[in-house]
Amino acid sequence: MKVTVVGAGAVGATCADNIARRELAHEVVLLDIKEGISEGKSLDMLQASTLLDCDVKLTGSTNDYEKTAGSDVVVITSGLPRKPGMTREDLIGINAGIVKGVTENILKYSPDAIFIIISNPMDTMTYLALKASGLPKNRVIGLGGALDSARFKTYLSLALECSPNDLQASVIGGHGDTTMIPLTRLATKAGVPVSQFLDEDTLKKVAADTMVGGATLTGLIGTSAWYAPGAAGAYMVEAIVRDQKRIIPSCVLLEGEYGQSDICLGVPVVLGRNGWEEIIDYKLTDEEQAAFNKSADAVRNMNGVLSTLNIGI
Repeated sequence: MKVTVVGAGAVGATCADNIARRELAHEVVLLDIKEGISEGKSLDMLQASTLLDCDVKLTGSTNDYEKTAGSDVVVITSGLPRKPGMTREDLIGINAGIVKGVTENILKYSPDAIFIIISNPMDTMTYLALKASGLPKNRVIGLGGALDSARFKTYLSLALECSPNDLQASVIGGHGDTTMIPLTRLATKAGVPVSQFLDEDTLKKVAADTMVGGATLTGLIGTSAWYAPGAAGAYMVEAIVRDQKRIIPSCVLLEGEYGQSDICLGVPVVLGRNGWEEIIDYKLTDEEQAAFNKSADAVRNMNGVLSTLNIGI
């Protein structure tokens, strides 16, 4: 297995480090446009690996896509990170050209790769990567749901004062402060609905905290988070390279599922060696479906901006 991570910033480097530590590939390539950054971080990780008893080839590259040749999975984190007061939507004009260029360059050397998109605004960047690449829909996957679900589990575990490992909880919809949908109805603790332990007001607060989870961290640390996004990327890579058939909420192309078409949006999917292999139908209530439709409308509006950027999709 060979995995490439494009973008050696905080998220990309954290993702690559998690992949290396868990030995998910025999080679991990870290690529960045900035001279020396990927080489330096890869060397640092390689030195750390001698202390962690993991054996992975780590390669850093400054914009040399030939070194990514033959990658099985490619994680794209490239682009400007979010700053305080900036929405994910604000990033679209800056990051669209970057993500399209990266996708096209990767495909020159790794035509069979599966793509995981982390760059924001993630739903729109996933749609862009799919359209720009012409790849089968199962090979382009956006990260949002995995990260948002991790945040949902975190806030639930704090409210319940329990281990997050006892929880099952999913977030669907767009990866945005107003578009994600924490499914409190379906969240469970050791198989028991969390509504048996938490009152309605507490569950509403947990959902609200989840939706602004990214913005909360941006306000606290002055830039986008990186530990959880990087770990979420590695979590998805693991499901693919180890063919785990995990059900992970992910941003994928919908063609009638959940009542939506021609849009990439977060839904529960089975992840395995072929990328995303099946969409799971959660049988939403009327209220949940209405929220999902509203989320889709917002993401579709963002996608519409792509047509104004003259980037050729």
